[in-house]
Amino acid sequence: MSPAEVLKDYWGYDSFRPMQEEIIGAALEGKDVLAILPTGGGKSVCFQVPGIMADGLTLVVTPLIALMKDQVQNLEKRGVRALAVHAGMSRHEVDLALNNAAYGDYKFLYLSPERVSTRLFQSYLDVLNVSYIVVDEAHCISQWGYDFRPDYLKIGELRQRVDAPVIALTATATPSVADDIMDKLAFREKLVLKSGFERPNLTYVVRHIEDKNSQILNICRGVPGSGIVYARSRAKCEELTAMLKSEGVSAAFYHAGLGPQARSERQEAWKVGRIQVMVCTNAFGMGIDKPDVRFVAHYDLPDSPEAYFQEAGRAGRDGKRSYALLLWNGIDTRRLAKIGSVTFPSLEFIGDIYQKLHAFFEIPYDAGIGRQLKFSLEDFSKAFGFQRAPVFHSLKYLERAGHLTYSEEVDIPTKVRISVDRKSLYDIDLPSEDMVSLLDVLMRTYPGVFSFLQTIDEEYVSGRIGTTVPGLRQLLYSLSLEHVISYVPAAHSDVVFLHHDRLRPGNVDLMPERYNMLRENYEARSRAMLEYASETDECRSRYLLRYFGQTDTVDCGTCDICREKSSSDNHVDSTTEMLIGFIRERDGSYRLEELMTEFGNPAKSYSKDYLDILRHLIDDGIVPPYQN
Repeated sequence: MSPAEVLKDYWGYDSFRPMQEEIIGAALEGKDVLAILPTGGGKSVCFQVPGIMADGLTLVVTPLIALMKDQVQNLEKRGVRALAVHAGMSRHEVDLALNNAAYGDYKFLYLSPERVSTRLFQSYLDVLNVSYIVVDEAHCISQWGYDFRPDYLKIGELRQRVDAPVIALTATATPSVADDIMDKLAFREKLVLKSGFERPNLTYVVRHIEDKNSQILNICRGVPGSGIVYARSRAKCEELTAMLKSEGVSAAFYHAGLGPQARSERQEAWKVGRIQVMVCTNAFGMGIDKPDVRFVAHYDLPDSPEAYFQEAGRAGRDGKRSYALLLWNGIDTRRLAKIGSVTFPSLEFIGDIYQKLHAFFEIPYDAGIGRQLKFSLEDFSKAFGFQRAPVFHSLKYLERAGHLTYSEEVDIPTKVRISVDRKSLYDIDLPSEDMVSLLDVLMRTYPGVFSFLQTIDEEYVSGRIGTTVPGLRQLLYSLSLEHVISYVPAAHSDVVFLHHDRLRPGNVDLMPERYNMLRENYEARSRAMLEYASETDECRSRYLLRYFGQTDTVDCGTCDICREKSSSDNHVDSTTEMLIGFIRERDGSYRLEELMTEFGNPAKSYSKDYLDILRHLIDDGIVPPYQN
């Protein structure tokens, strides 16, 4: 089958989007390729089509667990077998998935980056028939990137053992980041294929304004259709949502403080149009493919052009006119000036957090490697009297320094193990028949349930025994009280994965040179974001395109700066016409006082600069000089 036939058979599309076919062609020729496509540009098709066409398994490394699960489900719906290995899975579950990938008829294995360097995954490398190594969010491998993650550096080492082409994908990469990506992934020959970043249907608007609420309300009321409003804090999301709802706007808030069910319900309600506006932190949006978002508004100034471009780019994926509104004022300027100290706590503080994290979980020195810790930032911060923000950023830096992986918002499924042997089980007098039925279903459905904690499908099991999911959970809890099963309830939690045994004070390498480099890069991106907001002359689209290395561009004609220029040009044209008409009515004989009476009235919109325009008309011989 040709790529076009695969696209038609599996996706139902008749043609590729810009650059998709070129990227797929390069991959099929066995070339290493870096694909830079804007948000909504269809990156997944670029590796899924060649992955389906090739013999063997395509290995996909991505840090986005929600996106990973979504793509696995979508592939399965299309009849393509796929697996995922990520944070929240037990060692046994990971082992089973890797065994299936090696010996089952699977086409795709999705893997979170921290799993690449584990002994368990490495032990399977020689029996995995890898056709492609796909690196999603590839900017994370670059030390110059805005979201550098040391786990990604291990991907480059795969090439020493796996002879397979690399398909690296990102939506945001400056030229220096693109070069660094290809170096770190050991490209045999450098090849960058990128679609133009222009979004001709997206109108960028920036407003320097104190009353941000009125502007948010105006765009929610004035632009029909779905929208996203990004705010920096959870409290601001809730406050803005209350304001919009009080003004009759259909809105809901979304942030990491919500439980998984609430997040899922709100996301679905917004996707199908029951909610018009989602007010959210940057926890919302990754992997959400809603084509008819008519506007994205930023209540606060983002930290970098990369983050802004990606978030604003969620508007108008269907090609219809959409709007990206950015609001800012002096508070944002002051916040950006101070945020470096919050985002980069002192190295002494970071080292203290490293030790206290292990103490919090009672992990002694020289132990802890490979442990996966269910982590509450709130509880940890309260236990030691810290503010949440510096603790959060300390953990993120410890991740960047290679000591751990900190994954937020991991859904941990229900797990069960029958803790008595099969023969003894039949001798236990259980208090209800429902418990007996449940145990029977567990034994029939999960053969390993006597040996390991098994992840169970609550919807399926509850349906088999004729109860609800809450009813099932109550039965599981009761069985655990009877000491018949070990029961780990489903949870939604942050997870910390330890990369090595606990080190003693003085032995924790915090890489001060990398710390300084990351801080300088962060500050440079913040300055670029502030420059974008305060720009008064350059087209918004051209500024962003230039930032990402695209210099052959034209003015978009629709952003606030382009419209201001157009308005000014139209003013000149209309004033010129009025001046010529005024002079011709008098057969070229006119006095300056007459002109001042007619055109010098400041209440008239065309009065501005009329003397300069008249001077050019006289110099060009279009009208005669005025009489003294």
